[in-house]
Amino acid sequence: MNQPSIPIIKDLVLVGGGHSNIAVLKMFGMDPIPGVRLTLLTRDVHTPYSGMLPGFIAGHYDFDEAHIDLGPLCRFAGARLYHDSAVGIDTENQKVICAKRPAVPYDLLSINIGSTPRLANIGIAQDEVVPVKPISNFVSRWEMLKSRILEADRPFRIGTVGAGAGGVEITLAIQYALKQLLGEADKIELEPEFHLFYSEPEILSSHNYKVRKHFERVLKDRGVQLYPGNRVESVSDGRLRREDGMEVPLDEILWVTDAAAPAWLGEAGLDVDEDGFVKVTDCLNSPSHKDIFAAGDIAAVINHPRPKAGIFAVRQGMPLAKNLRNALLSRKLKPFIPQRMFLSLISTGDKKAVASKGEWCIHGGPVWRIKDLIDRRFMRKYNSL
Repeated sequence: MNQPSIPIIKDLVLVGGGHSNIAVLKMFGMDPIPGVRLTLLTRDVHTPYSGMLPGFIAGHYDFDEAHIDLGPLCRFAGARLYHDSAVGIDTENQKVICAKRPAVPYDLLSINIGSTPRLANIGIAQDEVVPVKPISNFVSRWEMLKSRILEADRPFRIGTVGAGAGGVEITLAIQYALKQLLGEADKIELEPEFHLFYSEPEILSSHNYKVRKHFERVLKDRGVQLYPGNRVESVSDGRLRREDGMEVPLDEILWVTDAAAPAWLGEAGLDVDEDGFVKVTDCLNSPSHKDIFAAGDIAAVINHPRPKAGIFAVRQGMPLAKNLRNALLSRKLKPFIPQRMFLSLISTGDKKAVASKGEWCIHGGPVWRIKDLIDRRFMRKYNSL
């Protein structure tokens, strides 16, 4: 454990235990800066790894395998761990406003809190749907859903809104898990119906033709009903209504689309985009506040816009840590340009997956084993200190 032995000169505060900020903790633990105190302010002490969420839901991983325990990581980094949520920033006085504890002063701030569902903007009450993000909230709702289905007297009707990689993976993972659960309980007759809603003409619109067609076959073969080409207009009393007037009765509605940022970032005076995400330069700092950095889903890289995907938060971790170090040592920041084409690994519920990059695509059991190796190697970096 690294303990500062000289007076504190600067405070580096990390808001959120996302994939980028955990890399900062690891790198500063390996090479601390004398006189710099680290503080992690996080809502979740056990942070889920997004790449393993579908496997966790499907039952291929247990809780500890799919989550990073931030306690040991903070001890390794010599960082203070504050279990609370940020609700604002006093940029003039350089303080993070917390939900429960006193404000936390900073000299340098790094925000890596992910995104939240944009429900209020489209008139849908949060208690009508189950947002998949924040992931930690979804995990508890998932446990409740399993109990409700086991106790039901008829098959549930489950809908997913959003047919990007997240929506497709979660749908197939839940279907796989419930089939195993109901089979073990000798209640296979309660196997739910699954419905997938999306505004685009096709699923996985950002992926190549081969990937889209493969997953269309998988979904149809497993009985998932597809509803393309219309946005969801409203959800009320267990009925989902599309813009074309179609209504579908559902017992559970998963929301995996329309990500947005919390309002307090813009209210703090940070330069944000139309969805509230923090605009950052190629060096991952705010153009309006040079002492504030952001990475992962919460950040919008001005010159290099990319989809909201966990791979970018992971890749931004090392450049973020280096630039925070450079800023603390009054050195020149170095730009980071994210790759335009990246490897996507999308699971199909069972222990199979699809790999794609550009127009290239392969699928099958070996792909899932490669994904499993990559994910476990990532987790060992932070859980085996």
